[in-house]
Amino acid sequence: MITILNADGRAEQEQLSTMRARAAQTNADIERSVAAIMADVRHRGLTAVTEYSLRFDGAEPREIGRERLEQAYRSCDPALIAALEHAAANIRDYNEKLLPHTAEWTSPDGGTVGRVVRGLTRVGIYVPGGTAAYPSSVLMNAVPARVAGVEEIVMVTPPTENLNDAVLAAARIAGVDRVIAVGGAQAVAALTYGAGFIPRVDKLVGPGNAYVAAAKRLAYGSLDIDMVAGPSEVLVIADSSADPKFVAADLLSQAEHDRLASAVLLTNSAELARAVDDEIVRQTGYLSRSEIMEASLRDFGCAIVCLDLDQCAALANEIAPEHLEIVTEDPRALLPAIRNAGAVFLGAWSPEPLGDYLAGPDHVLPTSGTARFFSPLSVDSFLKTMSVIQCDRESLSPVKDEIIALAESERLTAHANSIRVRFEEN
Repeated sequence: MITILNADGRAEQEQLSTMRARAAQTNADIERSVAAIMADVRHRGLTAVTEYSLRFDGAEPREIGRERLEQAYRSCDPALIAALEHAAANIRDYNEKLLPHTAEWTSPDGGTVGRVVRGLTRVGIYVPGGTAAYPSSVLMNAVPARVAGVEEIVMVTPPTENLNDAVLAAARIAGVDRVIAVGGAQAVAALTYGAGFIPRVDKLVGPGNAYVAAAKRLAYGSLDIDMVAGPSEVLVIADSSADPKFVAADLLSQAEHDRLASAVLLTNSAELARAVDDEIVRQTGYLSRSEIMEASLRDFGCAIVCLDLDQCAALANEIAPEHLEIVTEDPRALLPAIRNAGAVFLGAWSPEPLGDYLAGPDHVLPTSGTARFFSPLSVDSFLKTMSVIQCDRESLSPVKDEIIALAESERLTAHANSIRVRFEEN
């Protein structure tokens, strides 16, 4: 079911190249189509949005009232509502503990400096429709924004005839202010430029198909985005103490996302690699998305047998996975060696789905190696800061000559003059 490789400096690098290539695949036709939609919506506004919505989704954009959210909340299984509310509480608690605060202090020169922290004014959340219904993603995107103090959260989702009750209930639980039934690139364009009753937002977050991802790339700069997410991925570092049944289950939990998902095992035990492969075959036999899992593991899954755990950690840092599980005898001992990962799960009883749904940290994570420089979505993603500087004559005077010298070295005489005039005799 999975290919088992020995790390020899070549085999693992070839596998990494294959994984990177899958994430780099783009469709030029999609890019051109989306660019045309974005330009049209910018020019014609809601008229263009409505035309594209009718063409692609068979329905006009519409506002979803609060009564519909309440109805969805009441219609859902109480057990699901309890799980969503529990997840929302954990996400809220986690982000409240991370929330940075405004601070000011006296500088070494005697003035006051500091930073003011503000939530963004308006944020958009894209939620896929159709067969894909992810109420957990609504919570993961909306709750941190609410904690950050965002003034208005606008959720958009394709205008299907029967909107998903669990998604609408999650919006109600998370405190979403407005829900608008509009999807696709036209929804991204509307939130980017504003279109009739669809407002312009400061930031757009949330997953979508290839058209939505392309639109978000084009929108960046007119607004902020969370990231352009690639295919899902998990990497498991395990030693001989790991239970192959657990490891196989966790690899399969990511492989079921789609055919481009990547599930990789790094281990110092060839015996474990073989046992995990056997378990994958056994478990795939009774799981519902077996065809997708088999394709994902065949094309982008593998087990790489390394010399030791240090080599596993080094290779993990090179891969920079979205999800990293460390299932070793002492998982925390390996954590200091890990520099690049979206989320790290320590030990056999911390499976990746725990993070997807209930632990509290966000499941919106950097993919395709971007964990080298991107961070998970969190309350920080919905904040901006402003510097604060205040001096009086006494604290500005000792540094005036240095400021003038620096300004004149850059031939900015008006900068120098701004300081000099304050100390001229009248």
